[in-house]
Amino acid sequence: MTGMQKLYLLVPLAPLFGAIVAGLFGKVVGRAGAHTVTILGVAVSFVSSLFVFQDVQAGNAFNGTLYTWATSGGLTFEVGFLIDTLTVMMMLVVTFVSLMVHIYTIGYMSEDPGYQRFFSYISLFTFSMLMLVMSNNFLQLFFGWEAVGLVSYLLIGFWYTRPTAIFANMKAFLVNRVGDFGFLLGIGLVAAYAGTLNYAEVFAKADSLVAMTVPATGWPLMTAICIGLFIGAMGKSAQVPLHVWLPDSMEGPTPISALIHAATMVTAGIFMVARMSPLFELSETALSFVLVIGATTALFMGFLGIVQNDIKRVVAYSTLSQLGYMTVALGVSAYSAAVFHLMTHAFFKALLFLGAGSVIIGMHHDQDMRNMGGLWKYMPVTWITSLLGSLALIGFPFLSGFYSKDMIIEAVKLSHLPGSGYAYFCVIAGVFVTAFYSFRMYFLVFHGEERFGKAHDDHHAHDDGHADAHADGHDDHHDDHADEHHHGLAPGQKPHESPWVVTVPLALLAIPSVIVGYLTVEPMLFGGFFDKVIHMSEAHGVMHELGEEFHGAAAMAIHGLTSLPFALAMAGVVLAYVFYMVAPAIPAAIMRTFKPLHTLLENKYYFDRFNELVFAGGARLLGRGLWKFGDQALIDGMVVNGSAKFVGFVAQLSKLFQSGHIYQYAFSMIIGVFILLTFWFNRG
Repeated sequence: MTGMQKLYLLVPLAPLFGAIVAGLFGKVVGRAGAHTVTILGVAVSFVSSLFVFQDVQAGNAFNGTLYTWATSGGLTFEVGFLIDTLTVMMMLVVTFVSLMVHIYTIGYMSEDPGYQRFFSYISLFTFSMLMLVMSNNFLQLFFGWEAVGLVSYLLIGFWYTRPTAIFANMKAFLVNRVGDFGFLLGIGLVAAYAGTLNYAEVFAKADSLVAMTVPATGWPLMTAICIGLFIGAMGKSAQVPLHVWLPDSMEGPTPISALIHAATMVTAGIFMVARMSPLFELSETALSFVLVIGATTALFMGFLGIVQNDIKRVVAYSTLSQLGYMTVALGVSAYSAAVFHLMTHAFFKALLFLGAGSVIIGMHHDQDMRNMGGLWKYMPVTWITSLLGSLALIGFPFLSGFYSKDMIIEAVKLSHLPGSGYAYFCVIAGVFVTAFYSFRMYFLVFHGEERFGKAHDDHHAHDDGHADAHADGHDDHHDDHADEHHHGLAPGQKPHESPWVVTVPLALLAIPSVIVGYLTVEPMLFGGFFDKVIHMSEAHGVMHELGEEFHGAAAMAIHGLTSLPFALAMAGVVLAYVFYMVAPAIPAAIMRTFKPLHTLLENKYYFDRFNELVFAGGARLLGRGLWKFGDQALIDGMVVNGSAKFVGFVAQLSKLFQSGHIYQYAFSMIIGVFILLTFWFNRG
């Protein structure tokens, strides 16, 4: 094994080592030991990723097997790494955001009794994601895929004494199993028809697979494989209708919300489809399916962000919407634009989540935005970094979100795939919606009148049964001043800026949120960064067309100031300012006027209700039927109790002949002999 291959191994194994030490020896090493060893592990991983990045930039890609686990017939099950530009970009993003979240956690979870356990989980999460992005075969991809799902289950239900947290992590687990069923079918078809699980070997056989069909159905094999794989991505990357788990995952502590929603789990599906571009390019049906699902998610999940009052849930719905944008880019074959948006989004979304967590700390664990206002005076670092994150999210020119989002919108505009017209409407309308709900949150939290520290009705303070308005303070010892039952600031109390372990990660995430798009848009999209990694057919050459129109990052931003998306974004910001700063009576009046629409949005389009009635209700009916008929009637009634009743019946019958009278026994013997003789002579 070469020195570079040892470095590849060090990247995922360093966080794994930290997770094992903090998890198994947490009581021995203590709180300081747990956070030291895990942060050190992720820091080593990040620095190693930087060295690997430099090596790949020098032209040294790697694709090889490290360990053969098993061989079955012609199939080999291996652990191997594929290190190319797509991999190193993901490695840098995952390790950097994870490092920031680890540092931030010291401040956020400082009083939590599960401190060591939490550090162990997030370090294990980082290991799982790194194994996923570094894999060179479907088996290891599936291992990483399931591992991030398992650890997210543990993290969402971290406060396992709260019923809402247990409900949320079970929901995430079950919804992801639905997606994984499709994912497994896709991998199964690949294994059956390509005869290998290695990416490179499958891609080499892709052209021969196009001509095949799935037996007994007549479906094109490539379309079936791609849609199966994408259903897996719909579960992980929370696309409609498998998105329902993600808003409820806010039940976990804020640092894990940032890690799940920014750089790791939800982007796994986007990364996987980009990695599978040689397969997806061969099925226009699959691409159209991806396009329509992504467009629907981008717009309709954004609408739900408008009616949320919990600060973390607004950011969660914005994640759903942005994942929709990435999926749309995949659907129009702009794979490089999708992973570029994945990267920029990781920075500003982690920043927004950690900023929301900082606000929650300052508000003594009240998450209702209606109890905030005017925080900019008290929390200047949180305020300015949250503003930068919000501007990046809405695509303000020169900030990182602008470059990636604008490229996606332009790519959709150029596409001729079925569904691209609908998708273009969704992504354009989504710009206005995103700006409106983002700055609704920003104005309600940081500006306007100070609404905290007042006696308020319980329904006003915490109206959402599922919302974790209390989530991050299941034990109130975060707040020395609050009484045992009080969340939020007591009358007369003022918010305070968070400690440096919280504000430093905010500042460090704000820097790439501002500059990374400007610095990397040209090399990543038009400089050949993803050449030989991402494949686009000539029929879907939207990125080539965009390249011809591209004249540098500065020129793009200046032109962006006159574009339709910029005008829509500014309209959204202005409308949010008017509605929530100048005339708050207007949104209240609109809500009353359009009560049915508001109810529809409040109930999240009734997806949860539908799932409860149809799937959970159907399962209950099936379970009840199996219990009543299968268990009680068939097994208990016929098999167990039935055999006992039959023996009892035979015993009762036998009892009739056991009277104790000799003449009755003699008569029975004579009758018996008579029947036997009759039977014998009849046969003769």
